Amino acid sequence: MADKARARRLAKRIAQVVASAIEHEIKDPRLGNVTITDARVTGDLRDATVYYTVLGETLDAAPDFAGAAAALESARGVLRTKVGQGTGVRYTPTLAFVADNIPSEARNIDELLAKAREADAEVARQATTAEPAGEPDPYKPAKDADEE
Repeated sequence: MADKARARRLAKRIAQVVASAIEHEIKDPRLGNVTITDARVTGDLRDATVYYTVLGETLDAAPDFAGAAAALESARGVLRTKVGQGTGVRYTPTLAFVADNIPSEARNIDELLAKAREADAEVARQATTAEPAGEPDPYKPAKDADEE
């Protein structure tokens, strides 16, 4: 069992090697919009999970997740060889590719924040015309029975 710091360093290096290989060495056009977001390595350094996302060309075009997954699956052996050459560890970890849902979650959070801003603006608009429910100064001293 390797220490956690070594596993984190190896995961970071694996992500760099895979991203560089996808960008410069693998000629599959389906990998043109693939971005490596993270990598995780098991404690025994035998298995690595590489997280990726696919960015669309435009906002209208949906990213091709199925094509990117198939391309990564077909390039798995080449990428593992590159990882072995780039890391120098005794046993090259097996690679598993998992689609990362960060962009969709970020879009969801942006939509929720926009709704919250609209609700805050509505409350602020209503507060400008609001009047107190009771007397204008609810903290004025109470009248004693002697003064009446």
